[in-house]
Amino acid sequence: MLGWSGNTCAKQSELPAVLRPLNGGLQVSLMQYEGTDIRKILVFHGDVLTDGENVWQLTWNTKKSEDDGDAVELTCRLLKGRATNTALAVDFGFGKWSTDNYVMVPGIVYNGNRYRSIGNGYNPDYPKDMYFNPAVPVTISNSPRLSLPGNDISFLELATTNTAAPGMNFYAPAAGRSWFILTEQQTNLGNSGLYIFENKKRDSCTFRITAPAMRKSAAGFGDFHPSGDKAPDWSAGDETKLRFKICSKNSSGIPAHLQHFMAIRKTVTGPGQPRNLVPMSKLAQLGTDICRGNFIETKAGSYYLPENSRHFQLGWVSGMINTFPMLALNDSLERSRVARELDFITSEMQGRSGYFYGFISEDGKIGTEKAHPDFPMVQAMVRKNGDVLFWLMKHLMLLKDQGYGSIINSQWETAAQRLAAAFVKTWKQHGEFGQYIVPETGEMAVFNSSAGAIVPAGLALASGYFGKPEWLSVAESSAAFYYHRDVEQRGFNGGACGDISQDADSETAFGFLESLMALYRFTGKSIWLSRAEAQAALCASWTIAYDPVFPPGSAIGKLQGRMAGAVWASSQNKHAAPGVCTSSADHIFKLYRATGNSRYAELIRDIQHAHTEAVNMPGHITSNYRTGSSMERIQPSDAEGKGGTGNFIHTRNSWTETNGILMAIELPGIYARPGEGKWFVFDHIEAEKVSEGKNSLTLRLTNHTPYNAAVSVFAETARQAAKPMGYTAFSHWPKVSVPSGGEVIVQIMADGAVRTRPHKPITAN
Repeated sequence: MLGWSGNTCAKQSELPAVLRPLNGGLQVSLMQYEGTDIRKILVFHGDVLTDGENVWQLTWNTKKSEDDGDAVELTCRLLKGRATNTALAVDFGFGKWSTDNYVMVPGIVYNGNRYRSIGNGYNPDYPKDMYFNPAVPVTISNSPRLSLPGNDISFLELATTNTAAPGMNFYAPAAGRSWFILTEQQTNLGNSGLYIFENKKRDSCTFRITAPAMRKSAAGFGDFHPSGDKAPDWSAGDETKLRFKICSKNSSGIPAHLQHFMAIRKTVTGPGQPRNLVPMSKLAQLGTDICRGNFIETKAGSYYLPENSRHFQLGWVSGMINTFPMLALNDSLERSRVARELDFITSEMQGRSGYFYGFISEDGKIGTEKAHPDFPMVQAMVRKNGDVLFWLMKHLMLLKDQGYGSIINSQWETAAQRLAAAFVKTWKQHGEFGQYIVPETGEMAVFNSSAGAIVPAGLALASGYFGKPEWLSVAESSAAFYYHRDVEQRGFNGGACGDISQDADSETAFGFLESLMALYRFTGKSIWLSRAEAQAALCASWTIAYDPVFPPGSAIGKLQGRMAGAVWASSQNKHAAPGVCTSSADHIFKLYRATGNSRYAELIRDIQHAHTEAVNMPGHITSNYRTGSSMERIQPSDAEGKGGTGNFIHTRNSWTETNGILMAIELPGIYARPGEGKWFVFDHIEAEKVSEGKNSLTLRLTNHTPYNAAVSVFAETARQAAKPMGYTAFSHWPKVSVPSGGEVIVQIMADGAVRTRPHKPITAN
């Protein structure tokens, strides 16, 4: 462990101006290993280091960047001799450290993961003290984390492939300052390592980058296993280049820190290079064809199959979400099927309290979730109930928009009102929504989680639909609470996934963004929009910022997959996924539309394209199921063993298929503001501006994919964009046909109309 007083070494003293406001310093060393144990540390006190017959040289190439940072290329070369099992390390040390500092490694560590942990594996059982206990502390799975007070050792070790953007950062409230270190995934020595060490007194902390990664243990899904990392041998003339960027900025709090991170997250790795593989309309057609074939009748009821089971579960990954795109087809058969599923859900799965049970077997047996032997009552996920309220309201709104309000069963509306009232009652009793509830009684079984992050969205929609202003008031109060506690104080949302503890997770983050944008939609208050921008930055921290390098022999490597935009699941489940579980994340598009900030458009474009990379297509095999299917694992890390890196699990997940369809229908293929010079392409086509007039924009659309495209176009004026977008706008977007291998000239009018000229085949250059 290194102690720091703000001093630096020789030539290196020119670098850390961005470190000094935080009592920081920099040190470069060589570490010699026996296995993964350090046996000797050689510190550079200048640009040349001599160790016996070995002579090493450092070369610095430093450039000041526009975002208050230093971009560095550090070259380490063995001039003379031979060295075995040696790695390069760059340490950034900080004195006057405090455990109040917010520490984040994007996609895996939030607030240092400095919380009580349980279990030693995937989805550990909750101990008895977590039930019916309002004072329960945040409790996470066994993952990399800085220690709680009282522990002698506090450190974590990661590889760059554990992260959404290789690097580490912290916010120091006492200094009002943020600090960031960003680096590349790998050097010529392999993937690099990221380490954070606190001393015993917790008054100093070191952030370390190594080339290559030299961890003792690799993090799994709630456990650890030997890393198998190996330090390289060096011969005279060998060298490695480690590129990194240091930034330090004034910050007013964690939300500002997160927004700083979003602004710079791609500056070292560079942006991803998305490929146009399959038009969104083709994805929608394939996905809905799969779902059509999975409608079944069981003893329990009639429903579209969830995941790979004949049993049924609500929300999260299936029920009452996968029905929405089927309803959007505006097809009489699927509309009748959706109605039958809604009849089944509202008649068989709602408890006496108004809350819904989360699971029912095909034989009609209600199942429990996260139960304890001492508490045998049936429990359900709060997150699932939040999904039910939100998506049930969207179904009702879409039916009315389609002109089929007359088929709405009063039972569906009654069920929605009972559920909304249950949430309102819980809020008034406890000032939170909790993580698990008892549907029969409405009791909160597990407290102190962000699992209810999407509930304010559901309450806002229900308030507008049923004319209940009190529900909107509760939606605002609860969202303000979750924003203050989870975003401003903790710097993460967590606990909404059904297979984790109360770990930080992406699903809750995106769910809360849905709520913030819903409140902006129904109140028009700018505070919800500004909070949504901070929340979107948190969501971006879960989203891979660049195209990771996968092993060339892996499935993704062979496909040359470009996975910028894949979304890390949770700090426990260390894999990325093709999309947001389970949502189109069109709230990010709505945020882009409301702010004009292109970073949001790029974020949702990245997510959609990474999803398409995981879709099973001819010549692009990703699952063992039919064309158009997909699965939830995109694995850049060795959390499932080195053999798992870059390899798909050959199954399918209906939720990834569902969010693919949702993205295809709820995101426009092209968004345009004719006459204002603003347009953005989300679909898998290329667009080139031909001309632009006062009220029109003419584009040449080119489709290089093997599939015909029907590209939806959403055009409007700045005045129209100032009004928040509704939840059924997608059903009114015109579509432009662009055949495979063809070009189309389209004139997009400010009133939303489109005019096309006959297509022609693409001419070769």
